[in-house]
Amino acid sequence: MSGAVTSVTGDSSFNEVVLQASTLVMVDFWATWCGPCKIIAPVVEELAKEYAGKVTFAKVNTDENPDLASRYNIRGIPTLIFFKNGKMLEQVVGAVPKGQLKSKIDSLM
Repeated sequence: MSGAVTSVTGDSSFNEVVLQASTLVMVDFWATWCGPCKIIAPVVEELAKEYAGKVTFAKVNTDENPDLASRYNIRGIPTLIFFKNGKMLEQVVGAVPKGQLKSKIDSLM
């Protein structure tokens, strides 16, 4: 994981990085054993570099943070949830193409 994507571990870092952010935040809920998660990981990294300073990108390992996964009703991974001003706006489930994620980010900014 590059410096462009923040690893979130536990409630306190989730609150700080995601819920208290004033910009749009995309949170990638993933796990190490998940094939589609490995496919989308480089896309998330690329987007984090492209939107640096405009959008915050975070990753939550669902195996290490089951309470966060449960709180946001994560049923399948990868699940990407978009937050703004502490509110959940939308979510995308599965390894979707980069263009689709860019469109979603642009529409939510």
